[in-house]
Amino acid sequence: MTGTGKPVSIALANCAKTFADGTRALEPLDLAIHAGETVVFLGPSGCGKTTTLRIIAGLEEPDAGGKVLFDGVDVTHLPIEQRNVGMVFQSYALFPNMTVAGNVGYGLRIRKVPDAQVKARVSEMLAMMQITRLADRRIDQLSGGQRQRVALARAIAVRPRALLLDEPLTALDAKLRDTLRLDIDSLLRSLGITAIYVTHDQAEAMALGDRIVVMEHGRVAQIGKPREIYQRPATRFVADFIGTMNRLTGTARDGVFRCKAGAVAWPEAPATATEILFRPEDIRVAGSGEAASLQGTVASAFFLGDRTRLFVDVGEERPLVIESTARRDFQHGEAVGLAIDPRGLLVL
Repeated sequence: MTGTGKPVSIALANCAKTFADGTRALEPLDLAIHAGETVVFLGPSGCGKTTTLRIIAGLEEPDAGGKVLFDGVDVTHLPIEQRNVGMVFQSYALFPNMTVAGNVGYGLRIRKVPDAQVKARVSEMLAMMQITRLADRRIDQLSGGQRQRVALARAIAVRPRALLLDEPLTALDAKLRDTLRLDIDSLLRSLGITAIYVTHDQAEAMALGDRIVVMEHGRVAQIGKPREIYQRPATRFVADFIGTMNRLTGTARDGVFRCKAGAVAWPEAPATATEILFRPEDIRVAGSGEAASLQGTVASAFFLGDRTRLFVDVGEERPLVIESTARRDFQHGEAVGLAIDPRGLLVL
């Protein structure tokens, strides 16, 4: 059987993982993933995100006491082949001795699906992934992007209850990653499948995730929607790992935060604040005649086509990063006034 294709809810209860050599890869984790939801596990290497994915897949078992539930049914001790999940790896894991069509139909054949159904399903998958013309090619004749499309087609051909993707785009060049990211997003939305996606790339996480689970040293640092994670990070680690974060040190009093470079009006400023954080898009170079909160000098300016990335020295340990869309050149050492949007200010 190829499964119903009905998306599954997944719950992890007290799932920890300690390997035989004593390495603690994952601290006890509780997580509920809704049916049809795309959840992205995001974090640096060694943070426990792939271990979590492998526990969901059935490639690893959690430590004693941990449970994995699919639609409320305990599958903790079921191997991957009995969970009806599809997996896509960074390494593709395709069979080099088979054609593209042979790879896509492999899971169906080992499930003893009739040949006519296999042929129809393979044709459907090849068309969906826009690789019909590659059906008879060998795997070694494909580019990296084509191989990943084959891997995706093979994973969803069996109509899995959940699709698990482990760093699937890491091996591809930047332009191809952008293209496939868009394709994967469209695919997941059209299938309505439960998907768990592991990456260290924050752009992928932001683009694909209904929710993001940010992990640090085997623990969950924050869970939330992409906008929540970015605009309201819960910890300094999340603030620094997701995007770029600027810092100013100083003191807050009477709704004003004062620092070396000037003063920022912030009525909601906590009286105990000695450091404020904000994103590059929340600060800009003040226009001619406009009141500026801060004064600084341009340390570096990099023209990126659609914007100029400025590094402005305001007397802090690190320069402020500003993304300017102004159609003008900035010179090293140039004095600039800066305006900050208080709605983007944070204290952690």
